[in-house]
Amino acid sequence: MITIQNDFLLAKINPKGAELTSLFLKSAQIDFMWEGNPAFWGKHSPVLFPIVGGLKNNTYYFNQQAYQLPRHGFARDKVFVVEQQENDSVTLMLTHDESTLAVYPFEFTFRIRYVLRDNGLSVSYLVENTGKDTMWFSVGGHPAFKIPLTEGASYEDYSLCFDETEDWARWPLTSEGLIQTEPVLLAEQTSDLFLSKELFYEDALVFKNYRSQSVLLYSPKSPHSLRFDFAGFPYLGIWAAKNADFVCIEPWCGIADSVNHTQDLTQKEGIIALPSQESFERTWEVTLE
Repeated sequence: MITIQNDFLLAKINPKGAELTSLFLKSAQIDFMWEGNPAFWGKHSPVLFPIVGGLKNNTYYFNQQAYQLPRHGFARDKVFVVEQQENDSVTLMLTHDESTLAVYPFEFTFRIRYVLRDNGLSVSYLVENTGKDTMWFSVGGHPAFKIPLTEGASYEDYSLCFDETEDWARWPLTSEGLIQTEPVLLAEQTSDLFLSKELFYEDALVFKNYRSQSVLLYSPKSPHSLRFDFAGFPYLGIWAAKNADFVCIEPWCGIADSVNHTQDLTQKEGIIALPSQESFERTWEVTLE
């Protein structure tokens, strides 16, 4: 396990999947990350690459050849190497190999950089196309934050307060994890989404076409909260396993296949085309109080 820290925070990252497993606020003696109880969901913050969500029949086509990838891709199951580490930051790296080329025919270097600044953590995804042809990919995060954070508050006391007032329409998922063709209005002209465990009984809340760039997870019954900044991510997932004491705030550059998708990778909604020898970068940040 890799540890980075400063005067305010201590973070732990597992080289497998470059997964953030702990984010500890020293002043409060609270770990804000979900514990990873396998009875509900055994992960903490998996990284989604080179796809986000599921593929129709777990299959996509590129240059008329079929390839199979599991939901959210393979990065979360790969062991990353530490490229650079300091007391308060670390960069982990994954590169293509025979096993990735068999299911994803692109040469790449994928870096994840964790940096602590005061009471905040920034997480950057850096994708480099090291091949000769255009690379097609998606990338995203899946961090799970435990709630309630403190005694005296319940799950239902928590809300997500966005920085913009919006009509929040979720895009429902089928039982196979595919995006349906029409959104369902969840809340009108509000910045607040009130949490309940029942909210996730039909899988994740998937949002598109929003203006918001940050969200506050808070309870009026707790002195502690977190702000999550996701500027530059065109899709957002909010999810929890059934009856579990956490909520995932998931910034995505990419989305699951729709029910009517052709399975052509180059025509996939949200897919990113990265020219040869060029790079792509996106960063989300979480600030603890």
